[in-house]
Amino acid sequence: MFLNIDRQNSSSIALIDNDGNRLTYGELAELMHLVGAQVVPRSLIFMLCKNTAGSMAGYLGFVEHDAVPVTLNARIDQELLSDLMSIYKPAYIWTPTEECARFEYEKIYERLGYALLKTGNEIYPLHEQLQLCMTTSGSTGSPKLVRYKRGNLEANARNVAIAFGWTKEERPICDLGMQYTMGLNVINTHLYVGATVLLTTYNLMSSDFWDYIKKERGTNFTGVPFSYDIFYRLHFDRMDLPDLRTLSQGGGKLTDARFRQLAEYAEKTGKRFIPSFGTTETSARMACLPAELSLTKTGSIGMAIPEGELFLIDENGRVLTDPKAEGEMCCRGPNVTMGYAVCREDLQKGDEFGGEYHTGDLARRDEDGCYYVTGRLSRFLKLLSYRVSLDQSERLIQQEFGIECACAGTDLRMNIYITDAKRRAEVLDFIASKTGLYKNLFKVFVVPEIIRNDSGKIRYKEMDAIYAG
Repeated sequence: MFLNIDRQNSSSIALIDNDGNRLTYGELAELMHLVGAQVVPRSLIFMLCKNTAGSMAGYLGFVEHDAVPVTLNARIDQELLSDLMSIYKPAYIWTPTEECARFEYEKIYERLGYALLKTGNEIYPLHEQLQLCMTTSGSTGSPKLVRYKRGNLEANARNVAIAFGWTKEERPICDLGMQYTMGLNVINTHLYVGATVLLTTYNLMSSDFWDYIKKERGTNFTGVPFSYDIFYRLHFDRMDLPDLRTLSQGGGKLTDARFRQLAEYAEKTGKRFIPSFGTTETSARMACLPAELSLTKTGSIGMAIPEGELFLIDENGRVLTDPKAEGEMCCRGPNVTMGYAVCREDLQKGDEFGGEYHTGDLARRDEDGCYYVTGRLSRFLKLLSYRVSLDQSERLIQQEFGIECACAGTDLRMNIYITDAKRRAEVLDFIASKTGLYKNLFKVFVVPEIIRNDSGKIRYKEMDAIYAG
C-alpha cells in the first residue's frame, strides 16, 4: 500500500486534525479503499486541499487506486481555478463541502467534510508512470504543473526519514499546506515511519494553534522563514514547549541572524535545528544540514539526502569538480520528478528530467562539502515559501488594468512598478487577492516611466535600486 500505511500498527493513531478527527492506521487504510474506489483509475482529479483528515483521505485514496490528483489550495481564486479547469479538464473535483457552491457538478460521494464532484469531462490518456501533479509557480495562475512519477514520493519520504532520524514516536505539526511540496513531504515522511501526524488549519498567530500543539504534544515543526519571523514576534523562545524536540526550515532562505538565533536556541534548550532545501521538482527536500553543524555552518543547506547527489555546473553546463566552487546547483536521485506540463497533452509525456534536475539556483560548496544557496537564475520570488513568478504577476496586472507594469523585488517583498497613480490601491488589492498572500508582501510604486534598455527589456535591478532602495 502507498507509503506502507498497511504495514503500520493498525491501532496506532495516524492522523489528528483540529476539527476533532482522529484516525488510526487501520481506519486510514480502510478509508483509502473507500474513497479511492469512488473514482475511475487513471483519471485526473483536482484536489482543493486543506490540512484536514478529509483532504488527506482523498489524496491517499486516489493515489492508492491509481488515479492522479492535482493538488491546489482550497482558497484558490475562482478565475484561476476556472482557467486550470479549462486547460486540464479533470474528471473529478475533491473539495471541502463548504466550497461545493463554487461548482455546478454532480456530488457523488461525501466523507469527513469533503465531497467528490463528477465534472462530466471525458477521461483522457495519462502517462502510465504519472502519479501526482503539483503547481510550481505559486498561485499566480500559471498552468505549469510538475509531473511526479511513481516512486518519487515514497523515495523522498524514506530518505528524508533517514536523514532526520524520524521514528513512529514523532508527532509532527503540519502547518504548511499539503498542496505545497514541503507540507506534503512532512506528511508523507511521517506516515511512512508510522508516526502520528498533527494536521492544523489554525493561524500561527492564534492562541488556538499553540493550544493545539501543546495539547497534542507536537514533537517537530517545519517552517518557512516567515513562520519563524512570527514565532519570534510571539517570543516563542520563552514558551514552555517540552515536547517540541526538532525545528526544521525550508521554503526559502533565512537571514543569517535568524539562522544563528534558531541554532543557538536549539543548543540552549537541548533541541535540534535542521535547515533543509528542496523544490517541487525534487519532491521537496533534497538536502539538509545535520543539527550538530548548525552553529558552525550559518546559512548552509547541508548535503544531499540519502540516495541523492548534489553537484554544481558552470554557465556552459560543465560539472565543477573543485571542492570549493560556485555555480548552478543540480540534483540527481529517485526524488527527481518527470518534468512539466502546461497543457493536458503534456500529461502523456514520459520522464524528461531523466533523474537529474537543474534548479536554477546559484550555490557555493565549501571545503566540507556543505552547500550554500547564493542567488537565483530565474525570475521567481519565494514569498512565504510560495514560489511566485514575477513575469506571470506582470502579465496578470497588465491584462487586468491595461497598464505598464514591472515586477521585481526579493523574497521578502515584491516591488510592483506602475505609471498610473489612480491604479495604485487597485493593483495592490488585485495581486494580493490573486496570489492569496498578505498585502504587506507587496509594495506598489508609482514611477514616471518603466526603465528599459535599448532593446526594450525592463531594467529591473536599476528600478529596484532607484525606487526601492
